[in-house]
Amino acid sequence: MTRSIPITEVIVAADCWQDQPDAEAVIQRAIDAAAQLSDADIGEAEIAVMLTDDAGIRILNNNWRGIDKPTNVLSFPALQPTGPVGEDDPPRMLGDIAIAFETMRREADEAQKPFEHHLSHLTVHGFLHLIGYDHETDDEAEEMEALETEILAQLGIPDPYADRERMD
Repeated sequence: MTRSIPITEVIVAADCWQDQPDAEAVIQRAIDAAAQLSDADIGEAEIAVMLTDDAGIRILNNNWRGIDKPTNVLSFPALQPTGPVGEDDPPRMLGDIAIAFETMRREADEAQKPFEHHLSHLTVHGFLHLIGYDHETDDEAEEMEALETEILAQLGIPDPYADRERMD
């Protein structure tokens, strides 16, 4: 079954991303794969992905989560309309994803992973949050990580959790 692919707008909000000319294509490919393999029927939808730096994501993290430090990725699901969707309605907004360059680069280097692989992973992770996945409990984390791994495998990217020690 072919699923709808969201319209994805990538906004470069920090100069540090200028040396990553393929970032937008990597993000679009990751969103496309995640939309195809997830069980969510998103219909006609839009997503915005902001490529920022640690300073920018730190402000977002502090303002929205009360955590005064940078992080790798943040997702902001949009409120969904409650009424019926009309044929002439514009695509619904799924939400926004913000990805921080320095934190992501450091994590990729520490894990000895290609930059594009880690960018794909964080994009998929952020997208799954937009469509309702979470990792607050062990069961939720297991389900979300399994889907991330499946999506990334479709992109030819190894399991990002393979080297992690599992707590049983």
